[in-house]
Amino acid sequence: DRNLVVSVASGLSKPVPLSAGVPQGSVIGPSPKSFIAYTSDAQTIFNQHSMPHHMFADDMQGARSAKPVNASEITYTLECCMFDILSWCRSMRLQLNPGKTELLWFGTPANLSKVPMNIRSINLGGQTVHPSTSICTLGVVFDCYLSMKQHVSRVAQSCYFHLRRIRSIRDRLDRETACHLVCALILTRLDYCNAMLADLPQATLAPLQRVLHAAARIVMDLRPYDHVTPALRELHWLPIQHRISFKLGSLTHSGLYGNSPEYLRNLLRPVADVPARASLRSASVRDLVVPATRLRMSERAFSVAGPKSWNLLPSNLKLITDRNRFRQGLKTHLYRQAYDTNVST
Repeated sequence: DRNLVVSVASGLSKPVPLSAGVPQGSVIGPSPKSFIAYTSDAQTIFNQHSMPHHMFADDMQGARSAKPVNASEITYTLECCMFDILSWCRSMRLQLNPGKTELLWFGTPANLSKVPMNIRSINLGGQTVHPSTSICTLGVVFDCYLSMKQHVSRVAQSCYFHLRRIRSIRDRLDRETACHLVCALILTRLDYCNAMLADLPQATLAPLQRVLHAAARIVMDLRPYDHVTPALRELHWLPIQHRISFKLGSLTHSGLYGNSPEYLRNLLRPVADVPARASLRSASVRDLVVPATRLRMSERAFSVAGPKSWNLLPSNLKLITDRNRFRQGLKTHLYRQAYDTNVST
């Protein structure tokens, strides 16, 4: 019950009804592993241009950094790399769509103001790719200043949409079912990639905290002016700031004791591995080295925020190697911090 249409230049073919087919992205479609293996050669092109990159299925991302006075070098390198990627795609019977190619300049407002507008665009296959003010990658919205305000706003908007749907049927649900729905539709959105919100101002995170309060009111069937903190405590829901700390602690623990990706493990350096500090008490309790930073924005990087959050944990918690036991102990610790109470694990 689908139609096939072929687009060539500015013309469209007549629709042809299909009696069978596989929807794009379905589990019965072509194997993602096969496609990744087919396109893995593209990494060689990025390496030839000395560009750090990420690849996820058919999504390729490259990055380049320089001082504002050398911004033209970034544009030149990007154009050369994209030209080689375009040629490689043609040789592999693939098509690189310039219309879906996005370009974003990151930097502080002061530094970005020093980059001339005429060198901010790149040419790709005869088409000009203009810089965007924000991009969405794997569900996370990045703006050029990395303020994450657009991402927070988008998450809050999505959560309120689902909260309205749950509220419309709340009188037909018992508390346990309502809690399951909220956990599945709301809390998962609040927790998705929330480690990237580390060290953000409270004002930026406030919309997410309001979403959490609204979710608790629906589950506990509270009136608009009832205090919500007792409900959060009863539900054992951590505030947004502590949920971020929980994610940072879990990622750091996986990097030290688990099977996290190598690029994350390389960002964590135990104090015990530093010869001059190997005899300190911080080395015996598995503290991590916190890299020195010059900019406030740099403190939000996982290489800094992760070790900072880890070093603040109790020493007995940092010595737990079992992942499940650590997560239980970490939530208990953060719960006590948030609500200043004594609870059992």
